Amino acid sequence: MSGIEHREEAPKNLHVGVITTSDSRAEAAEKGEDKDLSGPIIQEKLEKEEHSSDRVVIPDDEEKIKTEIMNFVKDSKVDAVITTGGTGITSRDKTVDVARSLFEKELPGFGETLRRMGYEEVGGPGILTRATAGLIKQKPVFCLPGAPNAVKIAMDLILPDLGHLVKHARE
Repeated sequence: MSGIEHREEAPKNLHVGVITTSDSRAEAAEKGEDKDLSGPIIQEKLEKEEHSSDRVVIPDDEEKIKTEIMNFVKDSKVDAVITTGGTGITSRDKTVDVARSLFEKELPGFGETLRRMGYEEVGGPGILTRATAGLIKQKPVFCLPGAPNAVKIAMDLILPDLGHLVKHARE
């Protein structure tokens, strides 16, 4: 079977859980304000590929991050999870640490490739992200930076093969 045939067997219309982790965005959301820039970018890019999504905005809190990731992973409608925020090097950046503690398999090539692409785009700041991906209960989970430009780059990396990855994760 060729690579093209193999990809054609992948699921087409996926449903993705989107989690924004940011203290300031979560505080605004509690007041009824949506100041999240990156979560909507993820949703727009998913919609362009005919995927659907649900989005939550939460603070940089380890228990809340774990709870929301697992809520989406356990949801039978959800095929994959994408987080944005919490991938940096500050003491409040917890998303990667929490996700890695849940991963059954890590996909290091994603973070490596995103850092390379980021470096080519913006130079040194591109290597400051700890972005990663892995599998939790046979579902791909991607941890993206919070910067809108980094999210655009990451989604361009994810989307062409998301269905293919979901298919393999289920096997």
